[in-house]
Amino acid sequence: MSESMGNMRRTHKTCECASAISETVTVMGFTDTVRDKGSLLFIVLRDRYGTVQLVFDDTTDAAMFEKAKSVKTEYVLGATGTVRSKEGSGVEIFVTELKIISEAERPPFDIRDNTKAGEDLRLKYRYLDLRRPALQKNIIKRHNIAACARAYFYENDFIEIETPMFIKSTPEGARDYLVPSRVHNGKFYALPQSPQIYKQLTMIAGFERYIQLARCFRDEDLRA
Repeated sequence: MSESMGNMRRTHKTCECASAISETVTVMGFTDTVRDKGSLLFIVLRDRYGTVQLVFDDTTDAAMFEKAKSVKTEYVLGATGTVRSKEGSGVEIFVTELKIISEAERPPFDIRDNTKAGEDLRLKYRYLDLRRPALQKNIIKRHNIAACARAYFYENDFIEIETPMFIKSTPEGARDYLVPSRVHNGKFYALPQSPQIYKQLTMIAGFERYIQLARCFRDEDLRA
């Protein structure tokens, strides 16, 4: 049964726990794996920064231990505990408070980079597919590239201007994608093939330095 977070708030990302040995931390994320060794239970918690191992043993409060045993993959958890060195290498968290923020059904495929699930199944459950580390890495890389470009332009006095998606059709090299208007019967909007008309408007308006991360929609099928 899902629980309210109450006053529990995340204090550390999973990647920050390695530098917090002996400290009390609160982490939150998805359940990656569960290993039940009887009187010893391990839960690997995953957020977009990485993973960290949660530990429960025979000194753990009995009610909390039973709650931990009910956890399954992709449950959303909040856990508070003490960070300690893990045997071998790395760190783990000995949990003193556990909240099951959201339960989950068994996923239709493993949330792994090497999943054997076909593309059709992964696209059907895209919200699960996007939890895989490789896809998250790609999205973050795209963000970093856009952030780098923006930082350069901002430092050089450019203004970022967001422009509309729906415009009057303009002659271009490719065919327009058309969207019917609900309020103007028989009329259509065109999705912009290029931002040139907006560039002209903004330049004439006096924004001599501006940037626009433009979305362009081009029907190239019959261009030849």
